[in-house]
Amino acid sequence: MSNEKMVKSITSMEEDFAKWYTDVVLKAELVDYSSVRGCLIIRPYGYAIWENIQKLLNERFVETGHENVYMPLFIPESLLQKEKDHVEGFAPEVAWVTHGGNEKLEERMCVRPTSETLFCEHYANIVHSYRDLPKLYNQWCSVVRWEKTTRPFLRSREFLWQEGHTIHATAEEAKAETIQMLDVYADFVEQCLAIPVIKGQKTEKERFAGAEATYTIEALMHDGKALQSGTSHYFGDGFARAFGIQYADKDNQLTYPHQTSWGVSTRLIGAIIMAHGDDNGLVLPPAIAPKQVVVIPIAAHKAGVTEKATELYERLKKIARASIDLSEQSPGWKFAEYEMKGVPLRVEIGPKDIEQGQCVVVRRDNREKTFVKLDELEEKIPMLLKAVQDGLYQKALARRETMTYQATTMEEMIKTAQEKPGFIKAMWCGSRECEDALKEKAGVSSRCIPFEQEQIADRCVCCGKPAAKMLYWGKAY
Repeated sequence: MSNEKMVKSITSMEEDFAKWYTDVVLKAELVDYSSVRGCLIIRPYGYAIWENIQKLLNERFVETGHENVYMPLFIPESLLQKEKDHVEGFAPEVAWVTHGGNEKLEERMCVRPTSETLFCEHYANIVHSYRDLPKLYNQWCSVVRWEKTTRPFLRSREFLWQEGHTIHATAEEAKAETIQMLDVYADFVEQCLAIPVIKGQKTEKERFAGAEATYTIEALMHDGKALQSGTSHYFGDGFARAFGIQYADKDNQLTYPHQTSWGVSTRLIGAIIMAHGDDNGLVLPPAIAPKQVVVIPIAAHKAGVTEKATELYERLKKIARASIDLSEQSPGWKFAEYEMKGVPLRVEIGPKDIEQGQCVVVRRDNREKTFVKLDELEEKIPMLLKAVQDGLYQKALARRETMTYQATTMEEMIKTAQEKPGFIKAMWCGSRECEDALKEKAGVSSRCIPFEQEQIADRCVCCGKPAAKMLYWGKAY
């Protein structure tokens, strides 16, 4: 199969972005569909990306003092009902288990949509004194939410994620934890996934069910839609009161502790695809790419080429996640295959290169070719991997800057939302009515109240009353 044919098999993103996305996830062998409607098979290449995300994030969690635990998959209905707002928020998406074998259960159980209630029950059993606090826990698991419409990685009925759940003596400690973990997410997504994010707080309408405050990192995809890429929630003592969690403080007074939760999911893989991908397939940031470098022999039938390519591979695997393709496919087919899979660097070596003591290194992000002397390989490859990582971030940042607009009137907001995909910065009075009106009339939702505030006008973009905050608005996944 020629390079030409391989590229044509992916729909152009300009022609149909949704179809392009589906083509990429299937043809790059990230997922396959299963007979379980709304649930996907994550194939080895897709799972390897998740494992790299998991490893890098887990290191950050451990550095910040968190420990991994595992909670049951099932939650009794009576436990879920304990926090009223929480259960109401999740009720439409819950999957229920009614039978165990042939017997009807005395109490039906839900398959966890999230684990706050289980953690609360556990904390009520183990937290008795101020000496037991804080508890900084995290869980890697899958959750189930009965979504009506699904899309690979972005929305499925079962998905993989991590959920952090912490409990603290004071509101100040819990609030600090919430912001700390949001910063951990932002740093990870920017440094490792090469995706710039906006950090901020969700409006009351958009916040997590049962939370006092929800914070988010929002990323902009290639098509100008926003993707909520991680959230961190401050619960106050609401859950503690609902679940009867109390501890004896230093004065021996019974006190309610304060809680948080925070999570990211396999949706981050969708973010990588849509922030960096192109019409030839995936473009993976080196930090999470399962294969960072692939060695391709040119004219492999000629004497010494395969041996030299293998020698390069043996050297490269000591400094990077390297692979070699010694299959009988043509070099053109191999180029297209590894472009589609988003491998950051391709190392080509043929008879002429061997004569000249060099190899050709091609970057996936911009197709730039570099001739590298063989004795400089160990020095140059890490530099080129860093250049790809940095280049992807700068490219995504430049795209976001050019796709961020301002609106000061409702007419401007509607016109911008219709004609220009991207973020729209606009002032807001703080009322739910205006937030709903913007959704209805302009088709945009509030993405976040950014920590970095700007005064772009004095009046609300919707009602014209004095404005309280500047918000990012946009269409979202």
